[in-house]
Amino acid sequence: MLALLLTACGAQPVQQAASTSLTWAIETQPITLNPHLWAQNKARLLVFNQFDALVSRAEDGSFQPWLATSWKVSDDELTYTFELRDDVTFHDGTTFDAAAVKANLDQFRESGYNPAVAAIQLRAFDKAEVVSPTTVKITLKEPDGLFLDFLASPLAGQVSPKSLREAKDVRFGGPDLVGTGPFILDRYVQGQEIHYRRNPAYKWPPAGAGHQGPAHLSEITYRFLPEAAVRVGALTSGQVQVIEGVPATEVTLIEQDPGLTLTTALNSGTAFSYYFNTDHAPFDDQRVRQAFREAVDLDAVLKAVYQGTATRAWSVVGKASPFYDASLERTFGGDAAKANALLDEAGWKQRDAEGFRVKAGKRLTVRSVSAAPYVRDRRDVLAQAIQAQVKQSAGIDFQVKIVDQGTAQKAVDDNAYEIFENSRGDSDVGAALNLILPRDGAINRTRFTDPQVERWLGQASATSDQAKRKELYTKVQRAVVTEKAIVFPIYVPADQIAAQKSVQGLGFDPGSGTPASAYDVRIGT
Repeated sequence: MLALLLTACGAQPVQQAASTSLTWAIETQPITLNPHLWAQNKARLLVFNQFDALVSRAEDGSFQPWLATSWKVSDDELTYTFELRDDVTFHDGTTFDAAAVKANLDQFRESGYNPAVAAIQLRAFDKAEVVSPTTVKITLKEPDGLFLDFLASPLAGQVSPKSLREAKDVRFGGPDLVGTGPFILDRYVQGQEIHYRRNPAYKWPPAGAGHQGPAHLSEITYRFLPEAAVRVGALTSGQVQVIEGVPATEVTLIEQDPGLTLTTALNSGTAFSYYFNTDHAPFDDQRVRQAFREAVDLDAVLKAVYQGTATRAWSVVGKASPFYDASLERTFGGDAAKANALLDEAGWKQRDAEGFRVKAGKRLTVRSVSAAPYVRDRRDVLAQAIQAQVKQSAGIDFQVKIVDQGTAQKAVDDNAYEIFENSRGDSDVGAALNLILPRDGAINRTRFTDPQVERWLGQASATSDQAKRKELYTKVQRAVVTEKAIVFPIYVPADQIAAQKSVQGLGFDPGSGTPASAYDVRIGT
């Protein structure tokens, strides 16, 4: 029997401030406040204000106690037995116990609830059984090296079963969908702000937290300010005390202000990349896919858009991941002569009056259709810079549209796009690769299939041997980046936090590299 017997090693209690409030401006408004349906990396900090998971992830990648105090894994890696805390209550006053864990897992079996998670992260899940109020046994149909990562993710945030049954809008969530977290959501104003108040009963932070007991802050307001200049202005004028998402154009201003601090961290998961739709012309031709990448002097583009603050990507896997393949660096991109030779070879030899390449009377056009809630980090400006480069250096007509979610989904459903923009902040990149690359992956927008790649992904998911997983993921990266060129890695996403110097305890989630919850945040002198 392989056993992981872990106990919470709490920090020393500190005296809680009687009444302290904080206002924090964030870049992206959440699409949903239900953790089970979470899909925005930028909203991760909100999830863990209100909800807790069974386990947490430490900076060294290990899994640590949270609502579960310990767990055992059977020798065949098919059974996980969790011992749970016996002193936890949901915000609605109901008890957190093994039955609640079972109810949360079973919720994903509800038809249409979150089919992507059911098909990928929980594809190996068989059943959850209540052994006792503080013991739950989870059985898998096959070994899954990503299962604990799922249980540490926002998707596994524990929701009160009573509120799952009674919430007015389960899919969106809101004040009536409750967790066990350090803050209680009590106000949401669409397009404006979200407000939390301290949970006075909270005493179960994850191992490694900076303190024990309730949060330092008595309340926190997150204001939705999507315009970067407006966020920075709100900070420098004192309207807010913290902002996330600091644009490169404002970094110097923040750094030179003696009353402000700036910290940054690379996100885990996948790099921000352009994924090529191989299902139809022109990217059904690998030469055109390679030509698009070669037509872009990406170093120059990133320098212009992000003023030296962006980390160039060379793989679909982000540089912060332990599975990153550094051998891919400097193996493609920025060769206009090669781009033009490839396009000539592919038959795109003629030019129209505007300088765009044509073949059989049809212009070499590629379209990107992005949903506005997912656009961050000046990606709209980045797309415009790439658009100009591919036109000037290779005669490619790159059309960029930022639209509402419904319109973006219709473009996917109609197969009316050639480039899909995406980055994933999963703490274990394997989860992201399983969503993006397999034929039936929930966000496979390349429409590319490779049985060998799928076998490698399956083998990597079925083992907890990190060396073996690295070997397999290296093969995957080389296949999709070099051998098949179905992806154009662009930059490694990062998060930035700027704050007044009086704000202390800010930090980044060790698993994702995104801003952590406000649990340890306090206002000092």
